[in-house]
Amino acid sequence: MILLARVLALTAAITLIAGLSESALAKCGESPGPGVDWSGCEKERLILRGKDLEGANLARADFSKSDMTGIKLKGANLAEANLTRARMWEADFRDAVLQKVQGNRTDFSKSDFEGADLTKSEMPRATLDGANLKNVSLAKSELSRASFVEADLTGADLSYSDLGRANFAEALLGETSFTGAYTYLTRFEGVDLSSSTGLTQEQLDIACGDENTSLPQGLAPSAEWPCM
Repeated sequence: MILLARVLALTAAITLIAGLSESALAKCGESPGPGVDWSGCEKERLILRGKDLEGANLARADFSKSDMTGIKLKGANLAEANLTRARMWEADFRDAVLQKVQGNRTDFSKSDFEGADLTKSEMPRATLDGANLKNVSLAKSELSRASFVEADLTGADLSYSDLGRANFAEALLGETSFTGAYTYLTRFEGVDLSSSTGLTQEQLDIACGDENTSLPQGLAPSAEWPCM
């Protein structure tokens, strides 16, 4: 009787797992559209140019190496999603959740992130040139060697992020928070940092600037500027 009970319990468990797997496969097979639930789905190397996925649940989904140029992701949940090496030019991420998103070498050029949450994102070597990052949280993020050329980071939170060798050429950094950020060889040449917050002399001494870099009151250019 005990053996029979164990066999019946194992059979029930297998049936349940099979049912869950079929349900997951069905969910991942849904067509792209607003509100779609692709959470945890494997969607790498897809072409999703201009698709409307507003409000979609894409948490932990894998979109690595996909072409998502002009995709609409307003209010979508991309927490812990894998966007590694994806092409996401001019994407709409307004009010989206991108906490702990993976974006190594991803191209986000001219994308709109206003109101998005990118806390603890992992985006080394990402391209964010011309992106709208006003009032966005990038706190505690990995952004080493990322490019923010001509990006608008007004009011953005970069506190405790790794900005080593990141490039902020011609970026807007009004009231941007650099509290506790790692700034080794961070490129600030010609940038206006006068209203940025949280900067310390120690951060500037290991960063890169020049005679055209404007600094907050009380801070001075490093004796090592300009960087070689």
